[in-house]
Amino acid sequence: MDSSYARRRSQLRTYFDETAAETWARLTSDAPVSGIRRTVRAGRDRMRALLLDSLPHQLAGLRVLDAGCGTGAGAIELARRGAEVVAIDISPSLVEIAEQRHGNDAAASAGSIRFCSGDMLDSSLGEFDHVLAMDSLIHYALEDIIAVLAALTPRVRDSIVFTFAPRTPALTLMHLSGRLIPHREHRAPAIVPVAERSLRRACASAAPLQGWQCGRSERISSGFYTSQSMVLRKSA
Repeated sequence: MDSSYARRRSQLRTYFDETAAETWARLTSDAPVSGIRRTVRAGRDRMRALLLDSLPHQLAGLRVLDAGCGTGAGAIELARRGAEVVAIDISPSLVEIAEQRHGNDAAASAGSIRFCSGDMLDSSLGEFDHVLAMDSLIHYALEDIIAVLAALTPRVRDSIVFTFAPRTPALTLMHLSGRLIPHREHRAPAIVPVAERSLRRACASAAPLQGWQCGRSERISSGFYTSQSMVLRKSA
C-alpha cells in the first residue's frame, strides 16, 4: 500500500485510540447521548443490519473478517450466526472494549471471535469466505479504497460488503470546509466523499478486481450520519 493509506491509517489510530475511544464506547452502547449522536447511533444500527443482511444468515463453518470492528457489534452478530470471526481494528482501545462486550455475550454465540488490533490488510490473518467493512473505508480516497479491495480479494472466497461516504452536496461541503480549516490537534480525520459511479467504474477497470462484480448499493441517511453500502462479489 502507498504512503497515503499508511498516513491516513496512522491518523485514524491516533484519533480513535487517544481521543475518541470513550466517546465511541458511549455512542455504541445504550447509554443516553445527545440528539445529534442519537441520529448517528440510529443510522449506524440501520447500516449494520443492512450489511449483515447482505451475508448468509447461516455462517456456521465460514470464516469472516470484520475489518474495522470498532467496539464489536458486527463481530458479535456474526458469531451469533455461527461464523469464525477475525475482528481487527486499528485502535487497541476499541478492541479492548469489543472484547469486554463479547465476554458478556459469549454464551449467545454459536461461532467464535478472535480480536486483534492492527492493519486489516495483514496477510497473516489468513483467508476468508466473507469480509465485513462497515465505515472503515469512509476516510479514504477512491484510489486507496480500490487498493484496499485489491489487497483483500486474493484472500476472499465469496464477498466483501463495505461502506463508503457518498458524494452528496452536504458531505462534499463538509469535506471542503474541513480542508480549509488549519490542522487542530485531536481533530477527527476527514470523511472523503466518493461518487458511486466513480467507484463502480474504478472497480470494473482495476486489474486485480477482474472476476469481481459490484452488486447492490444502498444509502442510509439519519441526521448527521450518511453512509452507503456496497456488495463486491466474486463472479461465479
